[in-house]
Amino acid sequence: QVQLVESGGGLVQTGGSLRLSCAASGSTRSIDTIGWYRQAPGKQRELVAIPSSGGTTNYADSVKGRFTISRDSAKRTVYLQMNSLRSEDTAVYYCHDLRYLSLWGQGTQVTVSS
Repeated sequence: QVQLVESGGGLVQTGGSLRLSCAASGSTRSIDTIGWYRQAPGKQRELVAIPSSGGTTNYADSVKGRFTISRDSAKRTVYLQMNSLRSEDTAVYYCHDLRYLSLWGQGTQVTVSS
């Protein structure tokens, strides 16, 4: 059984940075299909960054140039580096394996204060 566990969230000031981690465990051998979503209070869950064709990454317009996905296959971990954080980035961040509809992590809270 595959599990995803996020970590790295916290409280940060506007303009600060955080790096989220998503560790995959279980029978999965590939982390190439794992992406990031987020859900702010009172809003629907939205895409942040997901793998696309040709090894590229599809980023939400609101995070382009500020957020970056990276992967460490040896550690089976996907990272989301978040720079120049804004108050509107406040949300619970989830990692999700696009191969499996129901495979989500438990989420990690990111709060950006002004």
